[in-house]
Amino acid sequence: MSVTIDYYISLNSPWTYMGSALLAEVAKRNGADVNVKPAKFGPIFEKTGGLPLPKRSPERRAYRLMELKRWREVRDIPLILQPKNSPSDDAAATRLVIAAKLQGKDAHRLATELGRSLWEMDQPLGDPAVMAAAATRAGLDAAAVRAGGPSDAELDELYERYTQEALAAGVFGAPSYVLPSGEFFWGQDRLELLERALKMLRQPQAASA
Repeated sequence: MSVTIDYYISLNSPWTYMGSALLAEVAKRNGADVNVKPAKFGPIFEKTGGLPLPKRSPERRAYRLMELKRWREVRDIPLILQPKNSPSDDAAATRLVIAAKLQGKDAHRLATELGRSLWEMDQPLGDPAVMAAAATRAGLDAAAVRAGGPSDAELDELYERYTQEALAAGVFGAPSYVLPSGEFFWGQDRLELLERALKMLRQPQAASA
């Protein structure tokens, strides 16, 4: 029986993008499913004691850039450290991801490609052409996905629901990976630990096979 990972993301998060493709590999290797749940991390920060980037101290912002540079090299991703289009208005892109998920399409891959648009190409996520191109790279038709999905109001309601679910799970930052047991891992730098946990979950099944 496969394990489902609840994957709480922000398209504006470089850390979400940096770990997105690797998460897909980890899930595939371990027979796990990824349940993409975009969440609003502004309200999450407010309720959990976090601060949005502009309100952080200069020391913390400087260290963040240092860490991004390190992990960019470790993950071998051509990440732009300070794209001019960050932060982007990601409301429409987030709706597209949720609509794709509802239709059983690869919302995870779509989210990865939208992240690539911002963090490798420095393109604004709110631009319909940028969203269309990202969807095409993910093997999807953005217009068809939106036409086949619910209204903006319904998608926004789901966005809010995922935010509340994130808070209920104890999530306070993006990306977060939550297992059915309630154990969760914050940050793409915990993916190796997530994979370790998935392997441990598989061991009893292997022993009884």
